[in-house]
Amino acid sequence: MHDYQPGRRLNIGILHPGEMGSRIGGALVEAGHRVLWVSTGRSKVSANRARADGLESCNTLAKLVALAEVVLAVCPPHGALKLSQQVMAEGFGGIYVDANAVAPDTIRRIASVVTAGADLVDGGIIGPPPRVPGSTRLYLSGARAPEIATLFDDSLLEAHTIDGVPGRASALKMCYAAWTKGSAALLLAVAGLARAEGVENVLWQEWDKSQPQLPAQLEAAVQSSVSKAWRFGSEMLEIARTFEGSGLPDGFHQAAADVYGRLSDFKDGSAPETDDVLNALCK
Repeated sequence: MHDYQPGRRLNIGILHPGEMGSRIGGALVEAGHRVLWVSTGRSKVSANRARADGLESCNTLAKLVALAEVVLAVCPPHGALKLSQQVMAEGFGGIYVDANAVAPDTIRRIASVVTAGADLVDGGIIGPPPRVPGSTRLYLSGARAPEIATLFDDSLLEAHTIDGVPGRASALKMCYAAWTKGSAALLLAVAGLARAEGVENVLWQEWDKSQPQLPAQLEAAVQSSVSKAWRFGSEMLEIARTFEGSGLPDGFHQAAADVYGRLSDFKDGSAPETDDVLNALCK
C-alpha cells in the first residue's frame, strides 16, 4: 500500500471530474495537493472543466492508479461498483474514497472489492459544487476517514467524520437526498398530474391562496433537478434500497426514480421550461 503521511502533498486521483468531482478536485488543489484525472474518452467540456480547476491529465486509468495514493470516486450511482472494480483491477493499494450517492448495502458490496488490496473510506456529499465557503460538506466514515478529512483543511470543502464503519456517511446522504430530491420529484409529479387532469390553472390559484411557497419551489425543482434527472433516477433507487434494507416502505422513492426517468432527456441542456417538463411527465 502507499505510505500515507498526513500533512504531505499527495497525489490524488479524481474519478471523474463532472461538475461536482471537478470542483472537489479543485478544492484539493487549493489545499496544496496534486490532483489527477483520466482524460481518455472524456468530453471537451470535462477537459476544460478539469483544466480550469487545476487538475492534471493522465491518459489511462493504469497511470493514474500507479501515481495516486488516494482515489476519490465521484460518479453517477449506477456506476459506483463497476468503477471500484476497474480501479482495483489496476492494482490500487492506497485509500479509496467512495463519495457516490449510494445505499449502505452498495457500499458493503464496494468494500468487498476494495478491501482485498486497499483501504475504503465511505463519503457522502451534501451541497452544490464547492465554490464558496460553507456551501458544501463531505461526510466521511471508516477507520481512515480522519486522514481523508485533513486533506481538505484550508479548502472550500468542509470535511466531517462520522464514527462507525463505511456505510454511515452514505446512510446520511441517503436520508438527506430522500427529502431534498424526493420532495422535488413529488412536486413535479403533482404538477404533472394537475396538467393531465385539466386542473392546472385552478391548482395554481389555490396554491396562491393556501400554499404560496409552492410555485417557487416547483420552479426551483425544474431549474435545479431536471437537467440532472438522468443521474437522480439511479440515486432514488439507491434511496429505495436503503429504506427497504431498514424495513421501511421503499415505494415512494421507486416512484421518484420513475419521475426522474421520464425527464432524463433533458440532460446537459439549457434550463428547461416548466411547460416542456410537465409535458414530458404526462407522456
